[in-house]
Amino acid sequence: MTKTLDLGCGKVPKNPFNADEVFGIDIRDDIDRGIRRADLVIEPIPFEDNYFDYVTAHDFIEHIPRILYRPHRTHPFVDLMSEIYRVLKPSENGGLFLSLTPAFPQRAAWRDPTHVNIIAEDTFPLYFDNINRWASMYGFKGAFEIVKQEWREPHLLSILKKIPEHLIAHNNI
Repeated sequence: MTKTLDLGCGKVPKNPFNADEVFGIDIRDDIDRGIRRADLVIEPIPFEDNYFDYVTAHDFIEHIPRILYRPHRTHPFVDLMSEIYRVLKPSENGGLFLSLTPAFPQRAAWRDPTHVNIIAEDTFPLYFDNINRWASMYGFKGAFEIVKQEWREPHLLSILKKIPEHLIAHNNI
């Protein structure tokens, strides 16, 4: 039985991997539809470790700030990526994160004034992969393999696979 979590799901969580159980997180509760309330800028994903086969974020991560002072500096986007890593199961067929977001250099990445996190093609490969892991200097816990990236203009589709903890390269950054 597979489970998927759609971040910033709105009224209906998306299920592009056709999981058996579908959950969502949004700024409103709708338990009847499997949606839990959480503000992922300042709160963790409200599920246990290694719970989901898939996590998706459609038109969502561009709304998560890169830096926030409350009163100390935090890195909400990096923290969210750590949370995604935490709730994904390490598995042969699962452990996938799908992001579909307006990205640089497309105008749509900048058009919406609530877009505070501009993603580029090299954001995931440089900061969250198992080779560079540049986000670890900002507290990122985990690593992903970049399975696929392609343009669906103006969106960048990225699919990342969770690397099991014992296989993470711990480079000195």
